[in-house]
Amino acid sequence: MDYTQLGRSGLKVSRLCLGTMNFGPATTEEDSFAIMDHAHELGINFFDTANVYGWKKGEGITESIIGRWFAQGGGRRERTVIATKLYGDMGDWPNEGRLSALNIRRACEASLRRMQTDYIDLYQAHHVDRNTPFEEFWEAMDILKQQGKILYVGSSNFAGWHIAKAQEEARRRGTMGLVSEQSHYNLLVRPAELEVIPACQDYGLGLIPWSPLAGGLLGGVLRKIDKGRSASEMITQQLEKHRDKIERYEAFCDELGEDPANVGMAWLLHQPAVTAPIVGPRTLEQLDGNVKALQITLDEKALARLDEIFPGFRTAPEEYAW
Repeated sequence: MDYTQLGRSGLKVSRLCLGTMNFGPATTEEDSFAIMDHAHELGINFFDTANVYGWKKGEGITESIIGRWFAQGGGRRERTVIATKLYGDMGDWPNEGRLSALNIRRACEASLRRMQTDYIDLYQAHHVDRNTPFEEFWEAMDILKQQGKILYVGSSNFAGWHIAKAQEEARRRGTMGLVSEQSHYNLLVRPAELEVIPACQDYGLGLIPWSPLAGGLLGGVLRKIDKGRSASEMITQQLEKHRDKIERYEAFCDELGEDPANVGMAWLLHQPAVTAPIVGPRTLEQLDGNVKALQITLDEKALARLDEIFPGFRTAPEEYAW
C-alpha cells in the first residue's frame, strides 16, 4: 500500500480510502467486519463514513457497525484514521442537522458514542450550510479540537469559493482550517477542475473523490450487461446518455489490458491534489479489485487518450474567458 500526507497536514493516509456507505443497507454487519479487517490486511488505514449512512433517520446505522468493529479491539481503532461527516438531518426537530454550533456539538457527541471512540480523526462538513457563518463553524470546531474530540476538519461538496471563505476565516483566527475536501470527481464528472481543485492546491487541501467510478458506469458496465447482469434503472438511463463515451472507454481499457474499474481509479490517482479516492466495496472480492489500481501507471499518451474520451475543464477563468 502507498501512503501520502492528507493535504498539508502531517497525517499519513493510504492512497485508497475505504468508503462504508454500503455497510448496513447493502452489506451485512458480518461482511462489513470482514471487509474492514481485510482493508487493514491490505494496508488501508483511511476509512470514511457519515452520521446519516444507513439511511434511517437518526439511527446512524453505519457508524454503529464501525463502533462494534472497533470494540473488538486488536488495534482496530488505533490503526484506523476514521473520517465521518455531519450535516444531514438526524431528526425532525429544529437544529438536528446542518452546521450550527449546537448541531456540531450534538452531532459530534452522537458519532463518538456510536463509533465507541473518544476522538474522530477527520470531522467533515458533509455540505456547505449557507445559513451558518464560518465564524460560528470554526468556533464550534475549535472547541471540539481543544476538547480532544476531533483532530482535523474537512469539507465535502464545497465550491471553490466556499473553501476560500472557510480558509480565510480560519487564517483570521490563527488556526489551521480545512485539511481536505471530499468532492464528486471522476472521468465522467469533472467540474471540480474549474475551481475546487485549484482552491485545494492553493490552500493545501487533500482532495478525496467520491463516486470514483460514476456509480458503476466506469466499472465495465457494458461487459456486465453483456454477461446478463442486471443494472439499476438509473445506471441504464445514464448509460444511454453516455454510451458512446463508455464504449470508447471500455475499448481503450481492452487495449491497455486492464479492467475499466482499475483504470478509472488509477486516473484519479494521477490527478493533482488527489489524496485518496473513496472505494465502496460490497464484497471482499471488490476490495481486492480496487487495490489493483495502485499498480497501474498511465503515461502521458494514455492520459491524453482518456481526456479525448472524457474532456475535462481548464482552470477558471481560462475555461470560459481568456
